[in-house]
Amino acid sequence: MSSIVKWGIVSTADINRKLIPGAHASEKVDLVGVASRDQARADAYAREWEIPRAYGSYAALLADPDIEAVYISLPNTLHVEWSIKALEAGKHVLCEKPFSRIPAEVEAAFDVAEREGRLLMEAFMYRHNPQTKTLVDLVSSGAIGELRLVRSTFSYSLYDEANIRLRTDVDGGALMDVGCYCVSASRLLAGEPTTVHAEARIGPSGTDWVCAGVMRFPGDVLATFDCGTALPNRDELEAIGSEGSIFLDDPWHCLRPAIEVRREDGVERIELPYADSYRLEMENLGDAIRGEAELLLGRDDALAQARVIEALHDDARRG
Repeated sequence: MSSIVKWGIVSTADINRKLIPGAHASEKVDLVGVASRDQARADAYAREWEIPRAYGSYAALLADPDIEAVYISLPNTLHVEWSIKALEAGKHVLCEKPFSRIPAEVEAAFDVAEREGRLLMEAFMYRHNPQTKTLVDLVSSGAIGELRLVRSTFSYSLYDEANIRLRTDVDGGALMDVGCYCVSASRLLAGEPTTVHAEARIGPSGTDWVCAGVMRFPGDVLATFDCGTALPNRDELEAIGSEGSIFLDDPWHCLRPAIEVRREDGVERIELPYADSYRLEMENLGDAIRGEAELLLGRDDALAQARVIEALHDDARRG
């Protein structure tokens, strides 16, 4: 069987522009179709991005027997619904993050995947980048001694209240949109938190425009984070140990991958070659479909992520 997997994209969302170039460049990905709710929109989008097939509905794409896997980039509140529909149509699914903040929904979707014999993965693209693996290896090897604190941030400026990222009806807000990265990385390095606390500044749209949180992990490891849709562009991740720290200035997009290991005797800078994280996540799912690799992110990670996001969301909203 060929290692090439035929893919379709469910939606013409803006995030697709980050994934499509890597899909076209990959020798393991054949991007054959894109779906919109409108045929004319789908046709125009397919021409713009050089995608052979255009579908005037999401269901039409799922009905195409040639497509093996789909990337779902719909609004947050449609992730679970259309992931389940895709799985039941026999497709493997890469669903854009955050998959859901409701643990029961996550369980239900992965139950369907298991029943249908299909793979489902939440699309945290940074997890697939070599920079992230290097970070984990350094922390695990004791490069900074005993891990004590994880500090992270992710924010940008957006004040258009009609923008989908700021709408309550589609589960928008800073925590869901970008804070989820901070939660994911903290969990990656420290495990699963035992307690969490969050505070939020609610903007005019009704979503959290700024959110900050603290998490406690086994072994008395702490993690702090802040995120925002009404802050300057910021993205940092730092793992701080008993003997030094590891700092990443570009932890999520990984456009300029580099790691600084900071100790009392100086700073070691580790430069890494650029790698397309979106391409790597598609290839990981494709390799797993072909039985050539293990899926990097599955049920356990998505469920744990949802549990933490929901706890932080509730605490920020209700105290």
